[in-house]
Amino acid sequence: MMPSHHLKNPSSVARHFASHGNATPHPVAVGAAVVVAALAISALVNRFVAKKAERNNPPTGKFVEVEGVRLHYIERGEGESLVLLHGNGSMIEDFSSSGLVDKAARRYRVIVFDRPGFGHSERPRRTMWTPEAQADLICKALRQIGVSRAIVLGHSWGASVAAALALKHPEMVAGVILASGYYYPTVRGDAVFLSGPAVPGIGDILSHTFSPILGRLMWPFVMRKIFGPSPVPKKFDGFPKEMALRPSQVRASAAESALMIPGAFALRKDYARLKMPVAIIAGEEDRLIDIDKQSARLHHEVTQSTLRRVPGVGHMVHQSATDLVMAAIDEAARLDA
Repeated sequence: MMPSHHLKNPSSVARHFASHGNATPHPVAVGAAVVVAALAISALVNRFVAKKAERNNPPTGKFVEVEGVRLHYIERGEGESLVLLHGNGSMIEDFSSSGLVDKAARRYRVIVFDRPGFGHSERPRRTMWTPEAQADLICKALRQIGVSRAIVLGHSWGASVAAALALKHPEMVAGVILASGYYYPTVRGDAVFLSGPAVPGIGDILSHTFSPILGRLMWPFVMRKIFGPSPVPKKFDGFPKEMALRPSQVRASAAESALMIPGAFALRKDYARLKMPVAIIAGEEDRLIDIDKQSARLHHEVTQSTLRRVPGVGHMVHQSATDLVMAAIDEAARLDA
């Protein structure tokens, strides 16, 4: 209530309302309101763009549900089964655009999965999707679609899944091709930086607001990094970038960045147990992975393995040296025969 002496003095009443009714908002409150509004707007924009990307890039294959997880996959060709597992942040279209699916389908029954959280596959949060967990899921999915034995190729993070599949389910794997893989733990500052959207709570905010926008800004640099020194091939133009930058896939990619070093640590002592044909292929100019500390070391530890070091090629060896990757697949098939 206003003090009684103000009621007898109209000028005092005016001064009271001028000083209280028109108080200047605190700068911190204004800044917080602006940040919240910006986050809300960016979340709405990212949601709209993600939904549009999904409408423009509908599933092209089939779905199989394994223990409550819905996986999207494509199947092409006939013959011995060949399973392709993509890298972190990618999806089926990476292998399709490379031409590897079409080449392999002439001689093999090619099965390509969207790994959990990528493309059109689900990634329930109740599971920590380590290479071993994904290997178990892929193994069950293969059995469910009638595959009892297959040659398995994994690229980058997918190579870790392929190695785990060969170690945990050797009866399923006739031969394994490991392309541009990360097999032994090393210091990786980039993995820590890219893991932010996977942090509980703040990660959800980042993946729905800031991270997709940053991803769009960094896309040209990332492409030069992963393809270099080779140019980004024209055939990669069809890769659905906006699908890769959806909040859900950004978070899945961040989770795999966080699991990269622990995953390599968990598998590092087991590779020597691989008994099936193992073909290792890596670009000499890989700017993400030191192939001497990774692919060459793995070749040394797996006595029956072969190693192809591809000169002038970077991390995306299946895109830049597709025929050599196809040759590695054929070699694994011959050795298993």
